[in-house]
Amino acid sequence: MNTAKLSTRRAVCAACLRPQQTCICRWVTALPNQVEVLILQHPMEVSNAKGSARLLHLSLSNSRLEVGETFEPRHLQALLSPERRNVLLYPDTEDASRGLARPPSFDAAWLDGPLRLVVLDGTWRKSRKMLYLNPLLQTLPRLPLRDTPPSHYLIRKAHLPDQLSTLEATVYALAQLENDINKFNPLIDAFDGFVAQQANYVTKSV
Repeated sequence: MNTAKLSTRRAVCAACLRPQQTCICRWVTALPNQVEVLILQHPMEVSNAKGSARLLHLSLSNSRLEVGETFEPRHLQALLSPERRNVLLYPDTEDASRGLARPPSFDAAWLDGPLRLVVLDGTWRKSRKMLYLNPLLQTLPRLPLRDTPPSHYLIRKAHLPDQLSTLEATVYALAQLENDINKFNPLIDAFDGFVAQQANYVTKSV
C-alpha cells in the first residue's frame, strides 16, 4: 500500500474542511456585508460535498456558522443578541402540520437599523424540524424570497421549482435587505464555479 498517497488523500483543508483534493477555497470571494448573517447548519450538512454554506460563510466578512439541530436556548439567545434585529430567512406561511402559527411581520422600517439574517442550512425537511425544535426561532419575523432567478444549483435535486441553495437564497436576501442588487453577483459567479467543480467530481466517479 502506498501510505504517502493515502496520507495525501486524507489531508483536509483547514479553511473549507474538505479533502485537499476537493478544496473549494479557490471559489471563496471576500465580500463585505452590512447585514450580519448567522448560519445554523444541520449536522448532516457538514460533510455534504454539495453543500454551499461553508463557501458562503468563508466569503462573507460578517457571518457566523453554528452547527446543530437543537440549540441550547441560552446559547441561541446569545447568538440572537439584541444589538441587532433578527429576521429569519424562511417562508412566512403557517405550518399547521407542526402546530406553528404565522410568525410576526417584518417591519420595513428595520432596514434603517442593524439587522441580522438567520439562515437555516439543511434540506427542506431538516430546516422545518430545526424550526420546530427551537421555539426561539419561531418568534422571529421571516423574510420570504419572491421572484428570484432560477437556481444555479444543478448538482442537487430540488423538490420545488423555486428552491435555491443556501448560498443563493442568502445572497438574494442580502441584496434585498441592503438594497443593492449587484453587490453580491461575484459570489453567484463563484458559486457557478463551485457547482461545475462538484459536477466534474461526480462525473469522474461514475
